[in-house]
Amino acid sequence: MFNQFRNGGFDGQVLDLDTAVKDGVLGGGDSDGDGGKIVEKKLDLKKMITELELVEIPSVFICPISLEPMQDPVTLCTGQTYERSNILKWFNLGHCTCPTTMQELWDDLVTPNKTLHQLIYTWFSQKYVLMKKRSEDVQGRAIEILVNLRKAKGKGKVHYLSELKQVVLGHEVARKSVVDEGGVFVITSLLSPFTSHAVGSEAIAILVNLELDSDSKLGLMQPARVSLMVDMLNDGSIETKINCARLIGKLVMEKGFRAELVSSHTLLVGLMRLVKDRRRRNGVSPALTLLKSISVHKQVRNLMVSVGGVSQLVDVLPCLDPECLESALFVLDSLCLESEGRLALKNSVNTIPNTVRVLMRVSEKCTSYAISILWSVCKLAAEECSPLAVEVGLAAKLLLVIQSGCDPALKQRSAELLKLCSLHYSDTMFISKCKLTRTIH
Repeated sequence: MFNQFRNGGFDGQVLDLDTAVKDGVLGGGDSDGDGGKIVEKKLDLKKMITELELVEIPSVFICPISLEPMQDPVTLCTGQTYERSNILKWFNLGHCTCPTTMQELWDDLVTPNKTLHQLIYTWFSQKYVLMKKRSEDVQGRAIEILVNLRKAKGKGKVHYLSELKQVVLGHEVARKSVVDEGGVFVITSLLSPFTSHAVGSEAIAILVNLELDSDSKLGLMQPARVSLMVDMLNDGSIETKINCARLIGKLVMEKGFRAELVSSHTLLVGLMRLVKDRRRRNGVSPALTLLKSISVHKQVRNLMVSVGGVSQLVDVLPCLDPECLESALFVLDSLCLESEGRLALKNSVNTIPNTVRVLMRVSEKCTSYAISILWSVCKLAAEECSPLAVEVGLAAKLLLVIQSGCDPALKQRSAELLKLCSLHYSDTMFISKCKLTRTIH
């Protein structure tokens, strides 16, 4: 075992790991006699590696132990090169072999690989300088567009908003610059009852991609601005509809948001159109995410029932991916809190078959929401709904839930629902309905 290591670049000084850490030697130290310059260079290299976050890096620059770029490469007697701190940790664990070849080391010398270090430093420097130049160009361009946008009128607003959108979508530094330069206020001020959809769609496409603080969100929560977003969610392009749903979703999560802002027939109709659009499925997730957020409000739940949202959501359940399915079931379960919602679910012909179908097929959350929905429906009209549920395989599915390793509360609710369903059958008949053959197709 190696408890101490000889560093050839430190005048034969023998170091243990603790001393190396304490004295800063692990970072590469003043290995060529000009301590200040090398330490400064090492610090710069670490910063460049961190900020660049490159995907493709020459494999020779990568430490075989950490699989990260080396900042202080050292070579063993076997010819293999490692990051100094990583190989010292390896030795400190009691290993006396080369990690790559597993050869016994006949010499404990670790030699700084100055040539490789210089190659690494030069390569990252070139990338870093280029990145900084591009960032400065993008930042300057974003600020320039904002200046022009402040002075623009008529179609000029659309032109500069479109340019700013392209820059913002492509560069993080541009997004930060727009926020830092007060661009959020400038863009938000363009949203008014008299704003054209051309201006509004470009402005919202920018805002939805920015980090908005509480004051910015408060400014967007004005009823006239939310109303404009709702109008564009109904009449805009698919991209605009998605952006409006996402931006309203950001506002809903803000403290102090008022439910009246989203208690709108028009909003719910627009969201359901997105959910049901079979040609452009990219709007389904944003729409359901927003529906999930606003369904916690009683007035929204009542409105959703009144616009026929219950049967529409039930009918699309078989078409949804797992994430969207979970959101849809959450919304339907929330609607069960209202008597009108429970009645609408009972009256929808597909509620029971579509809900039973998802049991034990996606996730425990989905199963939990589905059982809660079925319980509400069957409890409301046991004689009518329980036999139908059993006929489409509910009893067998409930037995699977009870026998699974899921949450005890979910098992308890499943047992209660199973008992409720059994009241309308003789023991022999009900046992036959619990066979799994109906669920395997």
